[in-house]
Amino acid sequence: MIRPVVKIVTLLLASMTLFAASKESKILEVKLNKPSVNVIADLAYTQTQNPFGQVTQLNMDILKPNSKTPLPAVLFITGGGFVQSPKENYIQQRLAIAEAGYVVASIEYRVVPNTTFPEPLEDAKTAVRYLKENAKKYGIDPNRIAVMGESAGGYLSALVGTTNGMKEFDKGEYLNQNSDVQAAIDIYGLSDLTKVGDDYSKEIQEVHKSAAAPEAMLVNGIAVFGPGGSILSNLDKAKAANPLTYISKNTPPFLLMHGDNDMLVSPSQTKILHEALIDKGIDSTRYIVKGANHADQYWCQKEVLDVIIGFLDKNLKK
Repeated sequence: MIRPVVKIVTLLLASMTLFAASKESKILEVKLNKPSVNVIADLAYTQTQNPFGQVTQLNMDILKPNSKTPLPAVLFITGGGFVQSPKENYIQQRLAIAEAGYVVASIEYRVVPNTTFPEPLEDAKTAVRYLKENAKKYGIDPNRIAVMGESAGGYLSALVGTTNGMKEFDKGEYLNQNSDVQAAIDIYGLSDLTKVGDDYSKEIQEVHKSAAAPEAMLVNGIAVFGPGGSILSNLDKAKAANPLTYISKNTPPFLLMHGDNDMLVSPSQTKILHEALIDKGIDSTRYIVKGANHADQYWCQKEVLDVIIGFLDKNLKK
Protein backbone atom coordinates (compact mmCIF):
# COMPACT_ATOMS: atom_id res chain seq x y z
CA MET A 1 0.00 0.00 0.00
CA ILE A 2 3.00 2.33 0.47
CA ARG A 3 4.00 2.45 -3.18
CA PRO A 4 0.68 3.84 -4.52
CA VAL A 5 0.74 6.57 -1.87
CA VAL A 6 4.30 7.52 -2.82
CA LYS A 7 3.27 7.61 -6.46
CA ILE A 8 0.33 9.90 -5.76
CA VAL A 9 2.44 12.26 -3.66
CA THR A 10 5.11 12.38 -6.37
CA LEU A 11 2.53 13.26 -9.04
CA LEU A 12 1.00 15.96 -6.84
CA LEU A 13 4.39 17.53 -6.19
CA ALA A 14 5.23 17.48 -9.90
CA SER A 15 1.95 19.13 -10.86
CA MET A 16 2.43 21.80 -8.18
CA THR A 17 5.91 22.53 -9.54
CA LEU A 18 4.62 22.91 -13.11
CA PHE A 19 1.79 25.13 -11.90
CA ALA A 20 4.18 27.32 -9.99
CA ALA A 21 6.59 27.56 -12.94
CA SER A 22 3.83 28.68 -15.32
CA LYS A 23 3.28 31.82 -13.25
CA GLU A 24 6.79 33.07 -13.86
CA SER A 25 7.43 35.49 -16.76
CA LYS A 26 10.30 34.85 -19.12
CA ILE A 27 12.68 37.63 -20.15
CA LEU A 28 13.32 38.10 -23.88
CA GLU A 29 16.29 40.25 -24.87
CA VAL A 30 15.67 42.04 -28.18
CA LYS A 31 18.26 43.74 -30.37
CA LEU A 32 16.94 46.58 -32.52
CA ASN A 33 18.37 45.51 -35.89
CA LYS A 34 15.67 46.89 -38.18
CA PRO A 35 13.10 49.68 -38.12
CA SER A 36 9.34 49.36 -38.05
CA VAL A 37 7.83 50.05 -41.48
CA ASN A 38 4.57 51.77 -42.36
CA VAL A 39 2.74 51.64 -45.68
CA ILE A 40 1.15 54.58 -47.47
CA ALA A 41 -1.07 53.11 -50.18
CA ASP A 42 -2.55 54.45 -53.40
CA LEU A 43 -0.93 57.87 -53.54
CA ALA A 44 -1.79 59.61 -56.81
CA TYR A 45 1.51 60.82 -58.23
CA THR A 46 0.26 61.96 -61.63
CA GLN A 47 -2.64 62.00 -64.08
CA THR A 48 -2.39 61.13 -67.75
CA GLN A 49 -4.74 60.57 -70.68
CA ASN A 50 -5.42 57.39 -72.61
CA PRO A 51 -5.81 57.38 -76.44
CA PHE A 52 -9.51 58.19 -76.04
CA GLY A 53 -8.74 61.33 -74.03
CA GLN A 54 -9.93 59.84 -70.74
CA VAL A 55 -7.99 60.86 -67.62
CA THR A 56 -6.00 58.06 -66.04
CA GLN A 57 -4.68 58.38 -62.49
CA LEU A 58 -1.39 56.65 -61.70
CA ASN A 59 -0.75 55.63 -58.09
CA MET A 60 2.17 54.58 -55.95
CA ASP A 61 2.58 52.70 -52.67
CA ILE A 62 5.27 53.79 -50.22
CA LEU A 63 6.93 51.63 -47.60
CA LYS A 64 8.33 54.11 -45.07
CA PRO A 65 10.67 53.02 -42.27
CA ASN A 66 10.42 55.02 -39.07
CA SER A 67 13.46 57.28 -38.90
CA LYS A 68 14.40 60.61 -37.35
CA THR A 69 16.65 61.47 -40.28
CA PRO A 70 16.00 61.46 -44.06
CA LEU A 71 16.60 58.10 -45.71
CA PRO A 72 17.69 57.11 -49.21
CA ALA A 73 14.85 55.96 -51.45
CA VAL A 74 14.25 53.26 -54.05
CA LEU A 75 11.72 53.70 -56.82
CA PHE A 76 10.51 50.17 -57.59
CA ILE A 77 8.95 49.31 -60.96
CA THR A 78 7.16 45.97 -61.19
CA GLY A 79 6.99 43.92 -64.36
CA GLY A 80 3.89 42.88 -66.25
CA GLY A 81 4.85 42.21 -69.85
CA PHE A 82 4.06 45.86 -70.72
CA VAL A 83 0.34 45.01 -70.42
CA GLN A 84 -0.05 45.53 -66.67
CA SER A 85 1.77 47.36 -63.87
CA PRO A 86 0.80 45.74 -60.55
CA LYS A 87 2.50 47.96 -57.98
CA GLU A 88 1.54 45.54 -55.18
CA ASN A 89 3.86 42.79 -56.46
CA TYR A 90 7.36 41.92 -55.20
CA ILE A 91 6.25 42.72 -51.65
CA GLN A 92 8.85 40.48 -49.92
CA GLN A 93 11.70 42.16 -51.74
CA ARG A 94 10.35 45.66 -51.22
CA LEU A 95 9.81 45.05 -47.51
CA ALA A 96 13.32 43.64 -47.08
CA ILE A 97 14.77 46.76 -48.71
CA ALA A 98 12.62 49.01 -46.51
CA GLU A 99 13.75 47.11 -43.39
CA ALA A 100 17.34 47.76 -44.52
CA GLY A 101 16.68 51.49 -44.18
CA TYR A 102 15.19 52.67 -47.48
CA VAL A 103 11.95 54.40 -48.37
CA VAL A 104 10.54 52.19 -51.14
CA ALA A 105 7.96 53.50 -53.59
CA SER A 106 6.34 51.14 -56.12
CA ILE A 107 4.38 52.58 -59.00
CA GLU A 108 1.75 52.06 -61.64
CA TYR A 109 2.62 53.20 -65.16
CA ARG A 110 0.87 53.28 -68.52
CA VAL A 111 0.69 49.96 -70.36
CA VAL A 112 -0.18 48.66 -73.83
CA PRO A 113 -2.44 48.70 -75.74
CA ASN A 114 -3.23 52.17 -74.37
CA THR A 115 0.32 53.51 -74.56
CA THR A 116 3.50 53.49 -76.61
CA PHE A 117 7.12 54.33 -75.84
CA PRO A 118 8.23 56.70 -74.33
CA GLU A 119 5.14 57.22 -72.16
CA PRO A 120 5.92 54.50 -69.55
CA LEU A 121 9.42 55.96 -69.20
CA GLU A 122 7.92 59.42 -68.77
CA ASP A 123 5.73 58.02 -65.97
CA ALA A 124 8.72 56.53 -64.17
CA LYS A 125 10.65 59.78 -64.43
CA THR A 126 7.63 61.69 -63.15
CA ALA A 127 7.58 59.37 -60.14
CA VAL A 128 11.25 60.18 -59.42
CA ARG A 129 10.48 63.89 -59.56
CA TYR A 130 7.44 63.36 -57.31
CA LEU A 131 9.62 61.75 -54.66
CA LYS A 132 12.08 64.62 -54.83
CA GLU A 133 9.28 67.21 -54.71
CA ASN A 134 7.81 65.50 -51.63
CA ALA A 135 11.09 64.39 -50.06
CA LYS A 136 10.54 66.19 -46.77
CA LYS A 137 7.00 64.84 -46.46
CA TYR A 138 8.12 61.22 -46.83
CA GLY A 139 11.46 61.47 -45.04
CA ILE A 140 13.56 61.06 -48.20
CA ASP A 141 17.03 62.37 -48.99
CA PRO A 142 16.42 63.63 -52.57
CA ASN A 143 20.10 63.27 -53.43
CA ARG A 144 20.12 59.53 -52.74
CA ILE A 145 17.56 57.80 -54.96
CA ALA A 146 17.89 54.50 -56.83
CA VAL A 147 15.59 52.93 -59.38
CA MET A 148 14.91 49.19 -59.39
CA GLY A 149 12.66 46.95 -61.44
CA GLU A 150 12.03 43.43 -62.66
CA SER A 151 11.20 42.24 -66.20
CA ALA A 152 9.40 45.11 -67.98
CA GLY A 153 10.11 47.14 -64.84
CA GLY A 154 13.79 46.22 -65.10
CA TYR A 155 13.74 47.53 -68.66
CA LEU A 156 12.18 50.80 -67.48
CA SER A 157 14.67 51.03 -64.62
CA ALA A 158 17.51 50.65 -67.09
CA LEU A 159 15.99 53.42 -69.21
CA VAL A 160 15.61 55.73 -66.20
CA GLY A 161 19.27 55.15 -65.36
CA THR A 162 20.71 55.47 -68.86
CA THR A 163 18.73 58.67 -69.57
CA ASN A 164 20.17 60.49 -66.56
CA GLY A 165 20.81 64.11 -67.46
CA MET A 166 18.44 64.08 -70.47
CA LYS A 167 15.48 66.45 -70.51
CA GLU A 168 13.54 65.03 -73.47
CA PHE A 169 11.78 62.39 -71.36
CA ASP A 170 10.86 64.76 -68.53
CA LYS A 171 7.20 65.46 -69.26
CA GLY A 172 4.31 66.41 -67.02
CA GLU A 173 4.53 67.58 -63.43
CA TYR A 174 7.26 68.61 -60.95
CA LEU A 175 9.55 69.87 -63.70
CA ASN A 176 11.35 72.04 -61.15
CA GLN A 177 12.97 68.75 -60.10
CA ASN A 178 15.24 66.52 -62.18
CA SER A 179 14.69 62.78 -62.65
CA ASP A 180 18.32 61.72 -62.17
CA VAL A 181 19.04 58.69 -59.97
CA GLN A 182 22.23 57.62 -58.22
CA ALA A 183 21.97 53.86 -58.90
CA ALA A 184 19.98 51.45 -61.07
CA ILE A 185 19.00 47.80 -60.56
CA ASP A 186 17.74 45.74 -63.49
CA ILE A 187 16.33 42.30 -62.64
CA TYR A 188 15.91 40.15 -65.81
CA GLY A 189 14.93 43.19 -67.87
CA LEU A 190 14.99 43.79 -71.62
CA SER A 191 17.81 45.72 -73.25
CA ASP A 192 17.42 45.24 -77.01
CA LEU A 193 13.76 44.85 -77.95
CA THR A 194 14.67 43.25 -81.29
CA LYS A 195 16.42 40.31 -79.57
CA VAL A 196 14.17 39.36 -76.65
CA GLY A 197 13.86 35.73 -77.77
CA ASP A 198 17.39 35.19 -79.05
CA ASP A 199 18.31 32.48 -76.54
CA TYR A 200 15.30 30.33 -77.38
CA SER A 201 14.02 28.13 -80.19
CA LYS A 202 13.24 29.35 -83.71
CA GLU A 203 9.53 28.98 -82.90
CA ILE A 204 9.75 31.34 -79.95
CA GLN A 205 11.85 33.79 -81.95
CA GLU A 206 9.11 33.87 -84.57
CA VAL A 207 6.54 34.69 -81.87
CA HIS A 208 8.62 37.73 -80.92
CA LYS A 209 8.51 38.89 -84.54
CA SER A 210 4.71 39.13 -84.38
CA ALA A 211 2.96 42.49 -84.33
CA ALA A 212 1.11 41.15 -81.27
CA ALA A 213 4.30 40.67 -79.23
CA PRO A 214 4.30 43.05 -76.22
CA GLU A 215 7.55 44.76 -77.26
CA ALA A 216 6.09 45.38 -80.74
CA MET A 217 2.95 46.95 -79.29
CA LEU A 218 5.06 49.09 -76.95
CA VAL A 219 7.07 50.55 -79.84
CA ASN A 220 4.61 50.55 -82.75
CA GLY A 221 1.26 50.50 -81.00
CA ILE A 222 -1.64 48.50 -82.38
CA ALA A 223 -3.32 49.05 -85.73
CA VAL A 224 -6.41 50.54 -84.06
CA PHE A 225 -4.37 53.53 -82.80
CA GLY A 226 -1.53 53.65 -85.34
CA PRO A 227 0.47 51.72 -87.91
CA GLY A 228 1.18 48.72 -85.69
CA GLY A 229 3.72 46.22 -86.94
CA SER A 230 6.49 43.89 -85.81
CA ILE A 231 9.35 45.08 -83.63
CA LEU A 232 11.51 44.65 -86.75
CA SER A 233 9.28 46.81 -88.96
CA ASN A 234 10.85 50.08 -87.78
CA LEU A 235 14.37 49.53 -86.47
CA ASP A 236 14.93 53.22 -85.76
CA LYS A 237 11.93 53.31 -83.41
CA ALA A 238 13.07 50.08 -81.79
CA LYS A 239 16.55 51.48 -81.22
CA ALA A 240 15.09 54.65 -79.70
CA ALA A 241 13.29 52.46 -77.13
CA ASN A 242 16.43 50.57 -76.06
CA PRO A 243 18.38 51.47 -72.88
CA LEU A 244 21.58 50.69 -74.81
CA THR A 245 21.02 53.80 -76.91
CA TYR A 246 21.34 56.29 -74.08
CA ILE A 247 24.39 55.22 -72.07
CA SER A 248 26.52 58.27 -71.27
CA LYS A 249 28.90 59.71 -68.70
CA ASN A 250 25.79 60.57 -66.64
CA THR A 251 24.70 56.93 -66.33
CA PRO A 252 24.88 55.76 -62.67
CA PRO A 253 26.26 52.44 -61.37
CA PHE A 254 24.22 49.40 -62.42
CA LEU A 255 23.41 46.04 -60.87
CA LEU A 256 21.97 43.45 -63.27
CA MET A 257 20.67 39.99 -62.34
CA HIS A 258 19.22 37.18 -64.46
CA GLY A 259 18.26 33.55 -63.92
CA ASP A 260 19.93 30.93 -66.10
CA ASN A 261 16.55 29.16 -66.44
CA ASP A 262 14.62 32.26 -67.53
CA MET A 263 12.06 31.19 -70.14
CA LEU A 264 10.48 34.59 -70.85
CA VAL A 265 13.34 37.07 -71.31
CA SER A 266 16.59 35.80 -72.81
CA PRO A 267 19.42 35.95 -70.24
CA SER A 268 21.57 37.53 -72.94
CA GLN A 269 19.44 40.69 -72.60
CA THR A 270 21.13 41.75 -69.37
CA LYS A 271 24.50 40.53 -70.68
CA ILE A 272 24.20 42.90 -73.67
CA LEU A 273 23.51 45.86 -71.38
CA HIS A 274 26.22 44.91 -68.88
CA GLU A 275 28.88 44.71 -71.58
CA ALA A 276 27.75 47.99 -73.15
CA LEU A 277 27.94 49.74 -69.77
CA ILE A 278 31.43 48.41 -69.10
CA ASP A 279 32.56 49.43 -72.61
CA LYS A 280 31.41 53.00 -71.84
CA GLY A 281 33.26 53.07 -68.52
CA ILE A 282 30.17 52.74 -66.32
CA ASP A 283 30.35 50.75 -63.08
CA SER A 284 28.27 47.63 -63.73
CA THR A 285 27.95 44.27 -61.97
CA ARG A 286 25.97 41.31 -63.34
CA TYR A 287 24.94 38.13 -61.55
CA ILE A 288 23.56 34.93 -63.04
CA VAL A 289 21.30 33.19 -60.50
CA LYS A 290 21.67 29.44 -60.92
CA GLY A 291 18.37 27.59 -61.33
CA ALA A 292 16.23 30.74 -61.35
CA ASN A 293 13.36 31.19 -63.79
CA HIS A 294 11.47 34.39 -64.49
CA ALA A 295 9.88 35.89 -61.34
CA ASP A 296 9.98 32.66 -59.34
CA GLN A 297 10.80 32.01 -55.67
CA TYR A 298 14.55 32.37 -56.20
CA TRP A 299 14.16 36.14 -56.30
CA CYS A 300 12.97 36.52 -52.70
CA GLN A 301 15.78 34.45 -51.17
CA LYS A 302 18.33 35.93 -48.78
CA GLU A 303 21.31 35.45 -51.11
CA VAL A 304 19.65 37.58 -53.80
CA LEU A 305 18.41 40.22 -51.37
CA ASP A 306 21.85 40.50 -49.77
CA VAL A 307 23.37 41.33 -53.17
CA ILE A 308 20.68 43.95 -53.88
CA ILE A 309 20.91 45.61 -50.46
CA GLY A 310 24.71 45.48 -50.56
CA PHE A 311 24.68 47.31 -53.90
CA LEU A 312 22.26 49.93 -52.56
CA ASP A 313 24.31 50.43 -49.39
CA LYS A 314 27.50 50.85 -51.43
CA ASN A 315 26.01 53.50 -53.70
CA LEU A 316 23.50 55.31 -51.46
CA LYS A 317 24.83 54.98 -47.91
CA LYS A 318 28.62 54.96 -48.23
